Amino acid sequence: MKLLLDSSSSLLLLLLLAQLPVFTSGSPVPHRRPSDMDKLSNQTKNLMKLTQELLREHAFDSDVEPHRFRSLPEMSNRSANDLNNLELKPTLSQLHADLKLYEHHFEWLNKVSKKHHHPALPKLVEMIREMKFLITLLHRQMLRVEAPRLTPATPSLPPHLPYQFDVLQSSHELLQHFKLFCDWAYRAFITLKSKISTVQ
Repeated sequence: MKLLLDSSSSLLLLLLLAQLPVFTSGSPVPHRRPSDMDKLSNQTKNLMKLTQELLREHAFDSDVEPHRFRSLPEMSNRSANDLNNLELKPTLSQLHADLKLYEHHFEWLNKVSKKHHHPALPKLVEMIREMKFLITLLHRQMLRVEAPRLTPATPSLPPHLPYQFDVLQSSHELLQHFKLFCDWAYRAFITLKSKISTVQ
């Protein structure tokens, strides 16, 4: 009888030990919620991917006429070396103003592209939608840190483009320019993430 009890106890102990990994794995490890700056950088990365896909799908064999859009944000004066000197509030305000300018240009491109049945229209619409979401996220972050909102002058763009080739060239230049902006903005959000805690 004692032997039977000992063997039963040993069997019960073995069963409990076998269940131990189940008990420990059953309690979920709390995931770190992405910060607001993480959301901004992730959304910017998503936009950069969409831009690259559009450029890849509609690549040009011929040279594109440069500087068709003088109203776009200036990117030549933004270098990787400037990232370490960024200040939180002015940078958020400037990025928001830049994005509003790009939004205006891409909504114009969407409008003129419809008349020429541009094949990239569905993805262009998706990109504009994702851009609006990024602008909303950025504006929310600006309100949190009390960053001022800049109001850039709305550029005057031609009501239509006469030829489909003009649409293609305009698309290519806008996308190339926006790709540079997204790359810089992504790095800026990553850099600003370390500074956000000192303000909040």
